Amino acid sequence: MTELRILPNLRRPVAGGAGRKDGSMRPKHSVWDARAARTDAASRGASAPWSARYATKLRISDAVVAAVVVAVAYLSRFGVVELHEPARIKEAGYLWVCLAVMVLWLTDLAYCRSREKSVFGAGVTEYRRVVQATLRTFGLMAIILLVFRIEVARGFFAVALPLGIVLLLGERWLWRGWLARQRDAGKSLSNVVVLGNPQDVEYVIGQLGGNLSTGYKVAGAALTTLAPGMALLPPWYHVPVLSTAADIAEVVAKTGAEAVVVAGALPGGPKAIQELGWRLEDMNTELVLASSLTNVAGPRLHFRPLEGLPLMRVELPQYSGGKHIFKRAMDMLLGAAALLVLMPLFLVLALVVKFDSPGPVLFFQERIGRNGETFKMLKFRSMVVDAEARLAALQDGNEGAGVLFKMANDPRVTRSGRWMRRFSLDELPQFWNVVRGQMSLVGPRPPLATEVAEYQQPVQRRLLIKPGITGLWQINGRSDLAWDEAVRLDLYYVENWSLTGDLVILWRTFKAVVAPVGAY
Repeated sequence: MTELRILPNLRRPVAGGAGRKDGSMRPKHSVWDARAARTDAASRGASAPWSARYATKLRISDAVVAAVVVAVAYLSRFGVVELHEPARIKEAGYLWVCLAVMVLWLTDLAYCRSREKSVFGAGVTEYRRVVQATLRTFGLMAIILLVFRIEVARGFFAVALPLGIVLLLGERWLWRGWLARQRDAGKSLSNVVVLGNPQDVEYVIGQLGGNLSTGYKVAGAALTTLAPGMALLPPWYHVPVLSTAADIAEVVAKTGAEAVVVAGALPGGPKAIQELGWRLEDMNTELVLASSLTNVAGPRLHFRPLEGLPLMRVELPQYSGGKHIFKRAMDMLLGAAALLVLMPLFLVLALVVKFDSPGPVLFFQERIGRNGETFKMLKFRSMVVDAEARLAALQDGNEGAGVLFKMANDPRVTRSGRWMRRFSLDELPQFWNVVRGQMSLVGPRPPLATEVAEYQQPVQRRLLIKPGITGLWQINGRSDLAWDEAVRLDLYYVENWSLTGDLVILWRTFKAVVAPVGAY
């Protein structure tokens, strides 16, 4: 099976070669020995079944959820059926309907591959397949009952359908949290070998090591530019370099790899990848292609099959149109709701700021919005009133990157401002900017005019859409991010945003606020 996967949170590869500083090589016995090979082979036998065990747990919990849903729907409609009463025997026939719903539901969950290893732990594909299977099951059941003229109370389906979607998604979310904790501990990971030239291999290894949610653990590397029997020295990726593509079968056997990740182009082009796929197929090993389209998200990629020439179309970025209308509607709805719900908290925070230090409660700062338009961004004041005047004297202590000024222990921050910043409470008034249309719930970080003045292409592209209260920059480290990484995340969002992605970012923002990183 060949799979095209674009790795998340991509970073720029480190320039230059690997290994020793002088680029020299030495025989591979220094980085690999027979004992390590036996250990890795044994670990494969112990670790390979994790996906099967996890899928079994999902089957059991899916069945429990389905049983609970039909039971609740049945009891909410009819109560407890007493079978000895003739008048209730018809209602008891609904037990067969419940059984049919369960069988169809669980069958469809298996048919749509909602328990496939490739969707475990990351992305929205698993959730989408669960929802599709649920809707298809109840739709098919309704058609069957209509065709055979079987009368069923609509209240039964009115309860079962929404309850089923909510409980099933909640169940999968809980399992996903458990799997994430396992992977953070180095468990429930599939061994992979990364194949390619040294620079591409180093890049992919760095991404896989920093994103355990992919479920991959690099067990070895095969470099296409090395002669057989030679290997580079560590420590650029801290994994054994075994051989070249010519000995891929031996490499897979030694590492216990369940997949081979092809990093970049291979010598021989597409034909080499095709032949590699045939060899891996014989070994029941997955082939994963790491796309070179590193800043293009999956939703923008569309495959068009053509015999002998499969085409991959990259959709143009959307900076206006229908999607932005829906985004604006979501901003208005959620922004207005947030203002109403948070009003009591606003009053408390206003009192805290007022009595903590002299000065106004709110702080208005000029920021640059979409297409370079300026607006007044609203915040609770978290610094002393003369903070701007004292900025020049603190430049020597600047810990920020690029054009940003940041200090972990900024003396201008007030006592209340320190803990408000930590939990992003000072940003809450920006929901008013969202309702007014100056900002969005999710978007690039709103820059200062002084920052924009130093922008160069392609950084200017950050201004193609509205800035956001939160974004990829906030859920990936905030002030701890390097400037280049913050820019890359913003540009990635500008070109690849989607409504589903916005919802995911909002949810991850909530978790980032509860356990803040890089907030000061």
